[in-house]
Amino acid sequence: MFGKRYAASMINRSAENDQDRRRFLRAAGMTGLGAVGAGALGTGALGAGTASASVRSAAPMATGTQEAEAAEVSDGAVLNFALNLEYLEAEFYLHAVTGHGLSDSMATGTGTQGGVTGGRAVRFETKAARQYAKEIAGDEQAHVAFLRSALGSAAVARPQIDLQSSFTAAAQAAGIVKKGHSFDAFACEENFLLAAYLFEDVGVTAYKGAAPLISNKTYLEAAAGILAVEAYHAGNIRSALYQRGGGLLGSGLFSSDLRKASVKLSDARDSLDGAADDDQGVIDEHGNANIVPSDENGIAYSRSPGQVLNIVYLTNKAATSGGFFPKGVNGDVNTSAAG
Repeated sequence: MFGKRYAASMINRSAENDQDRRRFLRAAGMTGLGAVGAGALGTGALGAGTASASVRSAAPMATGTQEAEAAEVSDGAVLNFALNLEYLEAEFYLHAVTGHGLSDSMATGTGTQGGVTGGRAVRFETKAARQYAKEIAGDEQAHVAFLRSALGSAAVARPQIDLQSSFTAAAQAAGIVKKGHSFDAFACEENFLLAAYLFEDVGVTAYKGAAPLISNKTYLEAAAGILAVEAYHAGNIRSALYQRGGGLLGSGLFSSDLRKASVKLSDARDSLDGAADDDQGVIDEHGNANIVPSDENGIAYSRSPGQVLNIVYLTNKAATSGGFFPKGVNGDVNTSAAG
């Protein structure tokens, strides 16, 4: 996925410093683990007064057969990139479960703070789906709080988020709804599951793709823990969609097999993030269950930050805004990959 020169620059970067380690361990409740290592993170810690120095810009990753020639990024920049995605997921799930999103105190930070368009409580038909949604909402809110605490004053603010027209655009592009029809992610349980599916696989591949960019071992361990949770979420949502089979979408304007709808969303994501055909729906070409989207070695695939932004911006071109983030994400990792 990464070119040799880029990989070499990752290896040559230093691991961590004591201030970074202490802040992250405090946030994680792991202060008894002892020293993990020593060194320097960029040109300073993530604390006040050093954030700007420690965050360097990142060029979008190349896709297909091209080698990634991205500029070096700091761990702080990578974690802030992840925080933007956690804001999006937290707002989606919290609105679905409670009818409202993050508190104002959890939306502040560096960059331009934005509001949230759309989103409301879902009328869940089954107790299981409601409990799944409630648990995931709690996890995503905890991820936001954890990353904000770990980043300290360097944490970015919640950017403007669109939970309304963006879903319609994605559903139309996937052919789940026809042009002229809207897709309300909060209208019913089935729509909610498809919308959650759109996010969850992206979250898993985003954290896996970001892992090689993180040099601080303490940060990497925490990111691996978040990746594991996101993978549990994705498996849960994929299983729920597979078990549903056919179902009504939207306001009953048409019917669609939820399994086949997942394949359409998968194809749509693939059309945005480059030439590789990695994304997979919840069924394979023979209609068999495909709960775990892995390769022939049983390994999950990765997306670079640029590819992730292709999907959330809903574009296959280099851009700094669009889709679910109408004014872009906050932080230095903010540009989608060129098609």
